[in-house]
Amino acid sequence: MAMAKAPTSCGCTSTTPQKVDPKIQERIEKHPCYSEEAHHHYARMHVAVAPACNIQCNFCNRKYDCANESRPGVVSELLTPEEAAHKVLVIAGKIPQMTVLGIAGPGDPLANPQQTFRTFGLVAEKAPDIKLCLSTNGLMLPNYVDQIKELNIDHVTITINMVDPKIGTKIYPWVRYQRKRWTGEEASQLLHERQMEGLQALQEADILCKVNSVMIPGINDQHLVEVDEAIRARGAFLHNIMPLISAPEHGTYFGLNGQRGPTPKELKALQDSCSGNMKMMRHCRQCRADAVGLLGEDRSQEFTKDKFLEMTPEYNLEKRQEVHAHIKEVKEAQQSAKAERIAKKKARGEKILIAVATKGGGIVNQHFGHAKEFQIFEVDGVEAKFVGHRKIDQYCQTGYGESATLEGIISAIQDCKAVLASKIGDCPEEMLLKAGIQPVQGYDTIDSLALNFYQQFKQV
Repeated sequence: MAMAKAPTSCGCTSTTPQKVDPKIQERIEKHPCYSEEAHHHYARMHVAVAPACNIQCNFCNRKYDCANESRPGVVSELLTPEEAAHKVLVIAGKIPQMTVLGIAGPGDPLANPQQTFRTFGLVAEKAPDIKLCLSTNGLMLPNYVDQIKELNIDHVTITINMVDPKIGTKIYPWVRYQRKRWTGEEASQLLHERQMEGLQALQEADILCKVNSVMIPGINDQHLVEVDEAIRARGAFLHNIMPLISAPEHGTYFGLNGQRGPTPKELKALQDSCSGNMKMMRHCRQCRADAVGLLGEDRSQEFTKDKFLEMTPEYNLEKRQEVHAHIKEVKEAQQSAKAERIAKKKARGEKILIAVATKGGGIVNQHFGHAKEFQIFEVDGVEAKFVGHRKIDQYCQTGYGESATLEGIISAIQDCKAVLASKIGDCPEEMLLKAGIQPVQGYDTIDSLALNFYQQFKQV
């Protein structure tokens, strides 16, 4: 997908993608991972039915029973396919804006094909309006593309971190394939070939593919531009470059050996350098393998096994369709208002970044102290464009704020000119002003508050 690039004053590269084909747009309209716009309105859920994995990654350590961690591969409890299907029907009733069921672990879904496809089959039979989504390392993907197509699994994600096996040796210690344990460059070569074969097969089967890549500074950060080119040539729809999570307490090889993750600036620069080639995902939250809710929130602890097994499913297709119709009306109204503003203002100004506290819906509707992340928007006087998010420690946890936590929050958004929230306390407001970040309180659409602030900012 060809894009035009233009340098910006906030140290980033702005891209203008060609319009997505209407038929593709319809397929991604309610998928919060494949559509940045959808992620403000629609929820997803993952079910943990796939415990085994067939490769070892130096950035992965699949811990169980870690409810407070939000990172791939982490789950609190495993489910059988029948339990998973029951959970889906319960949540589809409780959260009618949930539109996507994904299986992403805690191991690899295609290393557990029986459990994975059994789960999808049960859900497809009882909840036909829910999109089915699968994430895999790609090793076994060529074997199952036909079955994926038959089950109408329309979205598949492959994690591809290299196309050069020499670089792969620094990421993957071993691969298990055909009852043999492969190591070294031979293992990486095998994985690479299988991933490329699977990606090509998905394109031929007309299955939308997103590629996840973990950015590992000093190992594959420069190489990911080459990965981007390779996956684009084989029909990938979307590229999601994610930051390495490498805290020592997670017990990963990288974490225990001091491998750092990228800074937000480094991540954005790499995303910008690749975004001229194909559509780039910037709203990924690196979800748990049992995540529930909107991206940016996790309600999985509301639906633990002891709770959801006691709940009677309230799946109601008609009620869900009514909720989705209302969401569509809200989205169309927001799009219309945005188009009207853009039509009136032709001259784009200096680009600045702002941080937004939001619970979704494209609205500034969250208290500063309750936020666990800020969505980052690039504003130029004509539009507010989502460019990423920053995870933070929640400021108010017991009714009071912690000064050390506030310092960390300010550090995370120090390149932003303002922070928008429905309410900001006196202490955070004072500290933000001292840091040169304007606190803006209000309850309105993100576009409206962001552009109003921009107008005031340029007048100062």
